[in-house]
Amino acid sequence: MNLQDKSALITGASRGVGAATALQLAQAGCRVAINYHQSADRAQAVADQCRKAGVEAIVIQGDVAEDAACRTMVQKTMDAFGELDVLVNNAGTTRFIDFPDLDAVTDEDWDRILAVNLKGPFQMTRAAHEALATGDGGVIVNVASIAGIVGAGSSIPYCASKAALIVMTKSLARTLGPTIRVNAVAPGFIEGEWLQQGLGEDYEKAKQNRAAGNILNAVSTPEDIAAGILTMATASKTTGHTLVVDAGDTLGPRIVQGLK
Repeated sequence: MNLQDKSALITGASRGVGAATALQLAQAGCRVAINYHQSADRAQAVADQCRKAGVEAIVIQGDVAEDAACRTMVQKTMDAFGELDVLVNNAGTTRFIDFPDLDAVTDEDWDRILAVNLKGPFQMTRAAHEALATGDGGVIVNVASIAGIVGAGSSIPYCASKAALIVMTKSLARTLGPTIRVNAVAPGFIEGEWLQQGLGEDYEKAKQNRAAGNILNAVSTPEDIAAGILTMATASKTTGHTLVVDAGDTLGPRIVQGLK
């Protein structure tokens, strides 16, 4: 897919990976609808950056956990651009909970994390699939996590939600093809506010340790993940797959000496 003159809707796009994705799509010539839940000023700032790239950009408030909000987001995008070609399901949430403390996981944690991380992408897909299927067809990219592959991350409910999202990506690819492709990106450790807020004073140490243990001796930036999202959006013969962007984290330690 050539992104020039296409239209995209990105959920959770007021900061981090969502904001970086919106900007990279804009730089590729794609009109962008920027969804946010609470951070209106930051979403508007992202839209301003996208406009400077020479494309139309709109801002839409909405919580992906609410089906009516998802349908409204799609309708407002269609009203503004007349078409929808790319849906990026990036909005996500978590609560940092020590894995051994099973009693710390509440029903509210399960309900909110699954509502945003799993039901949200499904509801957005359901709302958008007719618009995406018009013309030459569209593409959906879900933002998962290596937490859904390795079973380690901010909390057990978060890992479960991302594992389910990876499987749902396959189910939706089977269901919506050949007109709509559905892929996912699974980031590892990402620099920025998400983990800074979650890890607090442990953030820098965790970042250094993660980089030291990776094959590439690095952690990802939001821009790295955005590049992966655009890769899966434009790979015209790829559907139902998850691209891991983790600097080699899930491969384990690099081999210093050759095997004998």
